[in-house]
Amino acid sequence: MGLLKCVALTLTLASASWGFTPRVAPLAPTSILQAAESEVSFGELDGSDVRVGIIRTRWNDEHVTNLVNGCKKALKECKVKEENIFETSVPGSYELPLAARFLALSGTVDAIVCAGVLIKGETLHFEYISEAVSSGIMSVQLQTQLPVVYGVLNCLNEDQVKARSSGDNNHGYDWGKTAVEMALLRMEALNIKAGTTDKLAALGFAKPTPLEVGKKPAPGFF
Repeated sequence: MGLLKCVALTLTLASASWGFTPRVAPLAPTSILQAAESEVSFGELDGSDVRVGIIRTRWNDEHVTNLVNGCKKALKECKVKEENIFETSVPGSYELPLAARFLALSGTVDAIVCAGVLIKGETLHFEYISEAVSSGIMSVQLQTQLPVVYGVLNCLNEDQVKARSSGDNNHGYDWGKTAVEMALLRMEALNIKAGTTDKLAALGFAKPTPLEVGKKPAPGFF
């Protein structure tokens, strides 16, 4: 008998002697498919002017490819143009945050999806990589003000990965929708015109005026 069941039974027996019977919620069934289905809903999204970068890992290539295909399917449904989808790859998930930062600073995309798969092994490698990647991706989007979707599956076994990267439950699909929604939110919040490549100008900073050749600027305090 599991620990939770023992606790529930003890509470029931003890409370019965006190004259009342508490309502104990049923225990959730144990299954590798638990929480696999998406609970997120999206409205109509017009991504016709949105540029999305997809950075994927080559580690666990087959599963990641399925996730990327799901992401592209969602982008297509959101009317994101084929020429506005940029895709590149890195060796593994640990390299995703830095690659995302490079792409974010280039000013060529409006959102980024980082796609990868991590499967727990016998050592602590899984825990260290998962935490580092999650923290790194969050830091990139906060520092660059560019949405970076965390598209990394952290699973205990391959069956869990398959349940979340194939068929009608491909999580990559949700990541694509999320990228478009967050890109549109960023444009609206920061008053950025679609297709803008000059990030500073889009955020309200004036472009520097080039100095005329042969003229020296006067010191500012004179």
